[in-house]
Amino acid sequence: MFVRSDASILHADLDSFYASVEQRDDPTLRGRPIIVGGGVVLAASYEAKAYGVRTAMGGAQARRLCPQAVVVPPRMSAYSRASEAVFDVFRDTTPIVEPLSVDEAFLDVAGLYRVSGTPAQIAARLRAEVRDRVGLPITVGIARTKFLAKVASQEAKPDGLLLVAPDQELAFLHPLPVRRLWGVGSKTADKLNAHGLYSVADVAELGESTLASLLGGAMGRQLFALSHNIDRRRVTTGVRRRSVGAQRALGRAGNRMSPTEIDAVVVNLIDRITGRMRAADRTGRTVVLRLRFDDFSRATRSHTLPWATSSTQPLLAAARQLVTSAAPLIAQRGLTLVGFAVSGIDRTGAQQLLLPFGGEPPSVDEAVDQVRRRYGKSALTPAVLVGRDPGPEMPHLPD
Repeated sequence: MFVRSDASILHADLDSFYASVEQRDDPTLRGRPIIVGGGVVLAASYEAKAYGVRTAMGGAQARRLCPQAVVVPPRMSAYSRASEAVFDVFRDTTPIVEPLSVDEAFLDVAGLYRVSGTPAQIAARLRAEVRDRVGLPITVGIARTKFLAKVASQEAKPDGLLLVAPDQELAFLHPLPVRRLWGVGSKTADKLNAHGLYSVADVAELGESTLASLLGGAMGRQLFALSHNIDRRRVTTGVRRRSVGAQRALGRAGNRMSPTEIDAVVVNLIDRITGRMRAADRTGRTVVLRLRFDDFSRATRSHTLPWATSSTQPLLAAARQLVTSAAPLIAQRGLTLVGFAVSGIDRTGAQQLLLPFGGEPPSVDEAVDQVRRRYGKSALTPAVLVGRDPGPEMPHLPD
């Protein structure tokens, strides 16, 4: 098993990405509290965060916390262009870049000492390049493992640089709160706190079996490893996805959502997934529904179509059918997360032709894609989402 000996993994993360783009493009917004998005906060500037405004917070609550904030509508096309420019800088820095989302990535700079200098020197130049070429602030964490590099960037925000040397890893990690461990959200943190576990050091002192008895086998193993900075994953490029997916955390609000509100989330997630599939020229046959409930239990349902497709309507119909089949569980246990993935991916993009075919005008999906490519993803919205905000999507990790 490969184990890295030096701190040569960079986690580069743009600071309040959407809000920073707005402040870059409109000088009158610089230094002012900015909220991107109305119904739900998609991003907040650090000036707004100082008042307690957070991503995914309801817009009304955010405006109560910071009534002087400037609320701006999202401009997805501008964010997409900025993201592409930043990733150009990443790839000019090293060929080994692993994107995590539009505004963050891991970079492996091992082996670049002779041509580019130390990882800290490389990271400093990267930050300067992003500032000069794209006009945005970016924070970089450097460590021996991907997990610790990401934690370092979180601790260095905003607009910072932090190197965690191999001989200082646990001294840096252990005093941090348990929320810094991947996979620990508010509910898991509350559960750990209830057992007197507040810091990463508290978790590290427990055995793996004890953690498994508190949180379940998978989560227990994960937290035991991370609390000791055990993370052997390499920075990888060109990951071949076996599925395309998206998910959304509902939190406590999920327990109060009506079937119509849940359906709006379903429509939004499937719309995003199928758009990505068509953009990547991929089709798939199997729709997988993943649910997480208020008691931390999970459920999975799947449905396989007779042919591979990237068309929104048949995949949405399958998704709705799966949610309907899980309705009794949702009503009984309370829903905190819903996610979908389309698997059985055909990388040739081939799909069954539906009659009539040959010489027909572009499909609705193609027309929607063309409009969104030209005017931005928010230019067209499914009718069921008009008047409601389905909320932000969580990152979906590839299988």
